[in-house]
Amino acid sequence: MPILNSIVSWLNIKRMSQIDLMRKYPADVQFETFLRLIDQAAPTEWGKKYKYREIRNYDIYRERVPIQTYEDIKPWVDRMRKGETELLWPGEIKWFAKSSGTTSDKSKFIPVTEESLEENHFRGGKDVMAIFNSNYPENNYLSGKTLTLGGSHQINENKESYYGDLSAILIQNMPFWTNFIRVPDRETILIDEFERKIDRILHATLNENVTSMAGVPSWIMVLLKAVLEKTGKSNILEVWPNLELFVHGGVSFNPYREMYKELIPSDQMKYMETYNASEGFFAVQDDPNHTDMLLMLDLGVFYEFIPMDELGKENPRTCTIEEVEKGKNYAMVISTNGGLWRYMIGDTVVFTSVFPHKIKISGRTKHFINAFGEELIVDNAIKALDVACKNCDAKVSHFTAGPIYMKGKESGGHEWIIEFEKEPDSLEHFTVSLDNALQTVNSDYEAKRYKDSVLNLPVIHNAPKNLFYDWMKQRGKLGGQNKVPQLANERKYLEELIQMIRK
Repeated sequence: MPILNSIVSWLNIKRMSQIDLMRKYPADVQFETFLRLIDQAAPTEWGKKYKYREIRNYDIYRERVPIQTYEDIKPWVDRMRKGETELLWPGEIKWFAKSSGTTSDKSKFIPVTEESLEENHFRGGKDVMAIFNSNYPENNYLSGKTLTLGGSHQINENKESYYGDLSAILIQNMPFWTNFIRVPDRETILIDEFERKIDRILHATLNENVTSMAGVPSWIMVLLKAVLEKTGKSNILEVWPNLELFVHGGVSFNPYREMYKELIPSDQMKYMETYNASEGFFAVQDDPNHTDMLLMLDLGVFYEFIPMDELGKENPRTCTIEEVEKGKNYAMVISTNGGLWRYMIGDTVVFTSVFPHKIKISGRTKHFINAFGEELIVDNAIKALDVACKNCDAKVSHFTAGPIYMKGKESGGHEWIIEFEKEPDSLEHFTVSLDNALQTVNSDYEAKRYKDSVLNLPVIHNAPKNLFYDWMKQRGKLGGQNKVPQLANERKYLEELIQMIRK
């Protein structure tokens, strides 16, 4: 262990120096990344179509290459999955990350190249450890193992390539030596059936020295509760006393923070948020005192940002890293070493700082409620729920919300289905508290609520225990990177859940 610690320490110090340079010279780092991506893709069919060899600056790129959605690139992806090469990126692409389907029920297959694996996803994971070691040099996480709860993968129908959750693809392609510092084993992690996987993990990990965990907070929570039920212990530290780090991402950690403190009652426990999507590793929490994340500008991703008032236009205005403003909400657009070009990922972010460039994920471009001009985004909802929970001594496990459409002269409204970890004494008090908090964080919502002119008081259903778990299971979306859709501008999810409640 002393030798391993010395090697890791040396590598971390070297990488932290590079990260410091990235913080100081963001525009230069991004321009260098941009030119490298253009040069690498120039010989491909895509590169020839848009004459990449002639592109030497961002303005030409912005004028020549249109903004892409998944529907735009799907024909290219379909060809790659059948074995065609030199399309969006040089060489043959064998792996495709299957999206969790949070914006639609249709699966998306995101190409994962060797370069995106090595220079983005794996390097991003190493950056997490480098930053953690820099912030906590006296840590002992290397003295034990990391508990990982990943997805699964399988061969696609053409037998030319593989697809699955990003987490499973990363695990499948990790160096062999990672098996010695991770639990459970690869075979268990890649089990497709979530409940059988949980059972196998329990048998494989209860007697291990688990010092860190990595995964989506909602699914790790399911695992930790299963651990306590299996062992009869009162908290997780009675099972894994040396646990000190949880690296999480995929959903906001705010609704889960207090529940994790109860499960892991230790002031020494550290939490680090990452922004690691199927399309790439983008950001990591670098300051333990603040929950925003440092945008990683040198991992093979060139960033553009669409101001929200431009979203939906045929040719929206885009901003580079030099042009973004603090406090503004943007839709994120990426060009990557995974062969994505001016691809709108579907996430929205707010810059909390521009030197260095730090962000918070504010929501999804398709996860919002704007049926009446209220422009309610996920970030608003989570902040308001946090206030309501504090006011009413409650805790929320899962939620989803959507519009109640106007009928005749009646105003519209919002309907919420909330599964409480700890129920409020009064659902009426909670509803009023949530409504007041939403008006505080969203002026458009406040205007529509004025004298019930457009929106009535929200309607809240207290969901039975495990409703969302059962719903996700019914949809075949347990585990992995699957997430409960928290806001929707239509009633599909609401109606499905209400039907389950009635049954």
